Amino acid sequence: MNSSLDLNTNWRKVASTIYKKPIDSKIYGSVEIDVTDLEKYISAKRKEGIKITLTHIITLIVGRAIKLEVPELNTFVKRGKIVNRPQIDAMVSVLLQDGEMGSVKIENIDKLNISELSDEIAKKIKASRKGNENNTMQSKDSLSKIPWPFRSWVFYLYRLFTIHWGFSFPVIKLSANSFGSYVVSNIGTLGLDSGYGALLPSANVSIVMILGGVNKKPVVVNDEIVPRRILSLSATLDHRVVDGSHGGKLFRVIKQMIRNPYLLDEHI
Repeated sequence: MNSSLDLNTNWRKVASTIYKKPIDSKIYGSVEIDVTDLEKYISAKRKEGIKITLTHIITLIVGRAIKLEVPELNTFVKRGKIVNRPQIDAMVSVLLQDGEMGSVKIENIDKLNISELSDEIAKKIKASRKGNENNTMQSKDSLSKIPWPFRSWVFYLYRLFTIHWGFSFPVIKLSANSFGSYVVSNIGTLGLDSGYGALLPSANVSIVMILGGVNKKPVVVNDEIVPRRILSLSATLDHRVVDGSHGGKLFRVIKQMIRNPYLLDEHI
């Protein structure tokens, strides 16, 4: 990551001041991606015993894109300034016990290959189902037990100290980085073809990536119309720290790496 990158340009200073998080600072973008060949890659990996899905693929690609091409997405607003995160972490939505949706945090995801990511997510899900992981779920459960209106006051103080002021509380495992650098969620598994994620007011993430459904559609390939498997992919960005151009760079990297998934077998 380029440490000399100037994050606090004049526009960034203005954007972090005039926009509130995340009420009016969102940028939305979406693309349709041909994953016909990528699904063959996934099938081949599963035959090797590496249990991966499109969610694994996109999660890893986004982490690598942030590392190599879009470091601005690994930032957040702290006391009126844009600051770098110490590492690149992903928060991945997963299905937990009794059909409940939860999330697992994968730290230093840019240092993993696809096999290691598969093992790490499986390990985190197993720990979450046993109640030994997932601090975000535990925090949510604790907050829900506080009577109203005290619940609102506690959340306000949490957001004030960790999100707005950037303080950390290691004892209770809360910090400005509790939710990682970005969030990935697959709503296609829920029967939704497309959608946009929310920039949670309790998190400092600059991007939420949403995988929609995969549908067979007619596509022009070599001047011929052929049926292909198409994935709907969308992103919600925090306009205080990035612009639409950063989303464009991210999607270009995603498209390039989906055409060359074997690159995910290696480390960067």
